[in-house]
Amino acid sequence: MNICIVGVGYVGLVTGACFAEFGLRVTCVDNDSSKIELLNNGKIPIYEPGLTELVQKNVNEERLFFTTDIKESVRNALVVFIAVGTPSDSTGSADLTYVKEVAKSIGQTMDGYKVVVTKSTVPVGTGKMIEDIIKENQVEPLSFDVASNPEFLREGSALEDFMRPNRVVIGAESEQAIAILKDLYAPLYLIEAPFVITNVATAEMIKYASNAFLATKVSFINEMANICERVGADVHKVAKGMGLDKRIGSKFLHPGPGFGGSCFPKDTEAICQIAKTYGYDFKIVESVMEVNKERPGLMVEKIESAVENINGLLVGILGLTFKPNTDDMRDSPAIPIIEELQRKGAKIQAFDPIGMEEAKKYLDGIDYKHDAYAAAEGADVLVFVTEWNQFRNIDWNRVKNLMRNPNVVDLRNIYEPARMRKLGFDYTSVGRS
Repeated sequence: MNICIVGVGYVGLVTGACFAEFGLRVTCVDNDSSKIELLNNGKIPIYEPGLTELVQKNVNEERLFFTTDIKESVRNALVVFIAVGTPSDSTGSADLTYVKEVAKSIGQTMDGYKVVVTKSTVPVGTGKMIEDIIKENQVEPLSFDVASNPEFLREGSALEDFMRPNRVVIGAESEQAIAILKDLYAPLYLIEAPFVITNVATAEMIKYASNAFLATKVSFINEMANICERVGADVHKVAKGMGLDKRIGSKFLHPGPGFGGSCFPKDTEAICQIAKTYGYDFKIVESVMEVNKERPGLMVEKIESAVENINGLLVGILGLTFKPNTDDMRDSPAIPIIEELQRKGAKIQAFDPIGMEEAKKYLDGIDYKHDAYAAAEGADVLVFVTEWNQFRNIDWNRVKNLMRNPNVVDLRNIYEPARMRKLGFDYTSVGRS
């Protein structure tokens, strides 16, 4: 079966590579000729563990192709996935400009039956909008179906999430479209992956509901961390005690500087705007966003309290990306934390294993270092912002000799307080007295 994926961003590229690995013939199309040129030269424009090897394997085996020609790609495909960006607009709603452009192109180009599938995260009602745009732009009336197949890919483990998903959601109004999409995912039946078959509107809502709930767990445990610090409790023990209850679960109960990335900030804003459109205030998620917005400021206060006066001091930052195993800097907590430290007069030197080139697009005035020890050298305080695994086994005797003052502020609770204090460090963490 031939499929076309429009958009070679994070979602489109991972989806295309994984479908090709399933044995399908996949053409990924994008109007950014520089991205397509990179991909055709064997270079991947994003960082995701294992993705480069998977793309190269399927290109070599002639199942995966990259082009800027959307017309030819649509004509040759039975299924067309829309995987373009849906950034927030000025109101917080999802900007569907790119989705509309793709729908228009599909309508103008299609020469036979197609299943048009939204992979992008889109608000409820987008499927109907796409259907209307395609009909308005068809040269002649042709049969087609619109479906929703939201992605649930975590940056840093996207290949595993696609190949061994918690669930596959298919939203469509016709049995034919459902049957075709189930055929695409046939390899997952062998591992008994759960399938949720529903209508388009419900499928569109499932993605927003999932991300809003996970973001709520993050803000909840961060609020609990604030209380734990005040009463002398250990937020990690609290989280463990909560997480062992199967009704709650242990995932996303890790205190820190707040959530970031391409999904949670954008999707929580969008679902609140969806609710407002229909005359309802989603108060819980509005509070979740407010808690997350305040989080970087609270982290700066922690850093300040560790050194009394930040003005003129040298701060070493370890980790810049919003999470480990990605180079994604979008809405990373590191950005507002560093900007506020700079505003207060601090000098910043930083190291991130993958994200420093991307960080340069967001942050100015930083002295980027080649490793964690260089980031610690001469520093008055060393701050963990992202919990990369290589930061879990640092030679602390070496660090102590490199730093001007042995102050560590661990915003990810990577280390145990007692151990760090025994090593001679003034150590500050999150949610632990």
